[in-house]
Amino acid sequence: MTPPRDSIAKKPAAEFEPIRVEPAYRKVAAALIERITDRSIIAGERLPGEIELARQFGVHRGTVREALRELETNGLLKRARGSKLMMVTRPAHVDVAAGVSRALALHDVSYQDVWEALTALEPPIAASAARNRTAKDQKRIGAIVGPVSVEQTAEFFRAVGEATHNGVFVLAHEPLVQLLIPSLGVMIDKVPQAAARIATAQKRIAVAIGQKDSAQAEDWMSKHIRDFRRGFEIARISLEQRVSNA
Repeated sequence: MTPPRDSIAKKPAAEFEPIRVEPAYRKVAAALIERITDRSIIAGERLPGEIELARQFGVHRGTVREALRELETNGLLKRARGSKLMMVTRPAHVDVAAGVSRALALHDVSYQDVWEALTALEPPIAASAARNRTAKDQKRIGAIVGPVSVEQTAEFFRAVGEATHNGVFVLAHEPLVQLLIPSLGVMIDKVPQAAARIATAQKRIAVAIGQKDSAQAEDWMSKHIRDFRRGFEIARISLEQRVSNA
């Protein structure tokens, strides 16, 4: 016998998500970001003053000021010299990467994660640098090769990345370089042969890039990354350890 319709248990309907109400300044910031990213407002162009922007958006001047302050903090705006007006700018690669590095550290990535990413990224970056480097790039890389230090090693990676003239490569590996820096000094101090091996690899990579030999540049960068990992193991720095960008 079929039970009465009213007695059949109804499956509860899925609840609606709460509607997110954003502060007005965030909406103003989002509107400005949209214009900046679609190139309606280009880098170097000055924005109207706060009073004019407030009129256009139909908000208080303080709301506009808060939105501009947020975009300035994120590197999208800066104060034009000798003017009260804000100017659109492109955030530097290092500044963008710093935010990514912080995010990676907060998501508990390990040195193992970093090394796997470096292994995937750095050899193709070296090969691309060999194909695309200019005489200026070659000179810069050659000038960096020398006494090994934490800062010098990071600068070498950056110079090789920039020699690719590929903005994606530059932005992709910079956060990893920044995460590597805090522990690199520990490894170099604990492993006596580390500095000499790093110097040798840098020289070989620089020569290959100078000769536009992408295969050799890629091969030596692969060896360099493997050597870095080995140095960490010898220094007893656990690859399972969580990184910090402090």
